[in-house]
Amino acid sequence: MKTPLRTLRLTLALAVFTSVGHGQTAVPAAAPVARPPQPIPAVKHVFIISIDGLRPDKALQANMPTLRTMLKAGAYTFWARTTDVAITLPSHTSMVTGVTPDKHGIFWNDDLPVRRGLYPNRPTVMAMATKAGYVTAMVAGKSKFSTLNPPGTITHAWLPSGTNAKDNNEGVVEQAVKIIAAYQPDLMLIHFPDTDTVGHAKGWASPEYLAQVDKTDLALAAILAALDQARIRESSIIIVTADHGGQGLVHGKDDQRSLNIPWIITGPGVRQGYDLTDLVPLTVHTEDTAATVCWLLGLPLPDYFDGKPVAAAFVK
Repeated sequence: MKTPLRTLRLTLALAVFTSVGHGQTAVPAAAPVARPPQPIPAVKHVFIISIDGLRPDKALQANMPTLRTMLKAGAYTFWARTTDVAITLPSHTSMVTGVTPDKHGIFWNDDLPVRRGLYPNRPTVMAMATKAGYVTAMVAGKSKFSTLNPPGTITHAWLPSGTNAKDNNEGVVEQAVKIIAAYQPDLMLIHFPDTDTVGHAKGWASPEYLAQVDKTDLALAAILAALDQARIRESSIIIVTADHGGQGLVHGKDDQRSLNIPWIITGPGVRQGYDLTDLVPLTVHTEDTAATVCWLLGLPLPDYFDGKPVAAAFVK
């Protein structure tokens, strides 16, 4: 039986890792490193949760009780902006590198980039945090996210691989809950794919899409429950956002329905029930996510960053 090409590529790219489960990898244990001082001492963990293809107006139209509870508990805007290309991999790369695609170099959106670089030109915030001594993690519902996982940069990572992998919200929740319970990561990226899948199949204005948005809210609730179970939710910053919206059966540049995304943050030091949209000079960009995470973890903000910490979201 031949090994699928994308699985072979992922296996080779992660050869220096130690396997700890199906589709899951971990970097070898390193000597303890003194972590940098953080601006909000009560923050011990940061979770970035990306709902692939979540269009802001549809999020408001759907029920999403978990998300609505987060709005009351945190700061938010439904007018944040993704990258100009508004497609999954380039947008997520900007989300975690803090730079636009012309700097990170990831313009492609497939599993096997032929004659193109495999990894971004700039480090991800997970790589920066790992280097600083933090425990990092990533669980994503699309195998193409291997691009965000250069060898040695994420402590614990899971991506779907092989014909029996659960490349859906169910698989993401299952693996994310395991990693949260076992390791209580300091920084974790969680990616839910199903909203985007249904948008492409049935349309962003379809009843099926709205139904899937509500189902994804249940997946979000499962992650929050896992944080409660691990007794780390009260010390966690949680950022819920998206990579793009969509229209018809597609998404991409030059359409506001693709370019606008939600951005919600909760946790210690965050303003409660605060609508960031009311701040006239402020537009939150997806690159601001990486910058905000760097600030929270006490990591240096590189001069090349396009993003800035969303300081307005926090109590002065």
